[in-house]
Amino acid sequence: MKLTVLGCGRWGSFLTWYLQGLGHEVTLYGRADSARMQALMATRTNGQVTLPASVTLCCDLERAIKHAQTLVISVGAQNLRELMRQLAGLHPTCQDAVLCMKGLEIGTGARLSQIAAEYLPPGCGVAVWLGPGHVQEFTAGIPNCMVIDSQSEAVKDRLINAFKGGLIRFYYGQDLLGNEMGGAAKNVIGIAAGMLDGMGLSNLKGALMSRGTREIARLICAMGGSEQSAYGLCHLGDYQATVFSPFSHNRSFGEHVVSGEPFTALAEGCYTVKAMLALEARYEVELPICNAIHAVLYQDADARTELDALFTRSLKREF
Repeated sequence: MKLTVLGCGRWGSFLTWYLQGLGHEVTLYGRADSARMQALMATRTNGQVTLPASVTLCCDLERAIKHAQTLVISVGAQNLRELMRQLAGLHPTCQDAVLCMKGLEIGTGARLSQIAAEYLPPGCGVAVWLGPGHVQEFTAGIPNCMVIDSQSEAVKDRLINAFKGGLIRFYYGQDLLGNEMGGAAKNVIGIAAGMLDGMGLSNLKGALMSRGTREIARLICAMGGSEQSAYGLCHLGDYQATVFSPFSHNRSFGEHVVSGEPFTALAEGCYTVKAMLALEARYEVELPICNAIHAVLYQDADARTELDALFTRSLKREF
């Protein structure tokens, strides 16, 4: 299969490395002004993966997508719409586009598959690739399970058969809305977990995980998805990688918020939480964890005060 990966960050670079290892013909696209892309062009490594000569590195978007059968997209969620606008102007002829990131658009609350579908040509399948796993673990040979979901069974079947390998076992998703929402929301829970770590309250992560999963399940249900999706790989099944792992950007970000230290890596949850509050109002579903994290990040609230209130808010029932 001829694939083009759009996005040269740590996950996009890993996907390029992984997919070429399966025997696919892979092009990696990154902007010419990207420091990450410049480093890859100069050395073919980012310190985590080294890309063989068989991988084409390209800074021309039109050339990168020209012959691609499948587009594998891994960019910041808030940058997706602009990328899709650029792609639409180039009239891509790809069969499928698979979104390999997690988040919601601020302002609209739109899911990423909804944004992509607005700009892709009719007949182009849209899928999401979600679930647990960090680059550092995969490149060390540690396998994991992930999920691919789409409105089309044919798209899921085509992508899972093309992408499965010894490192990643794929499950067929059955709820695109629920899987996308669960994948996006788990990053907010990751920030909360990092705040607990920073305050020496890691023992409360059990309560955070049980309450967080139920909170997101209610929202998914109100939006028309299956609340059971929150208990699958997209959300609860991704907690180990997000809530506990030292490689989790969202967990690390939350810890840095408490310590007051700067954090420069992308923590998608700090954007997603804004969209979550918009959805809370739209669907009239209470999201106490999201409200607490939003208050700390954007209303100068004290993290300890907010989290103390969160875990003592009700003595009558567990959820």
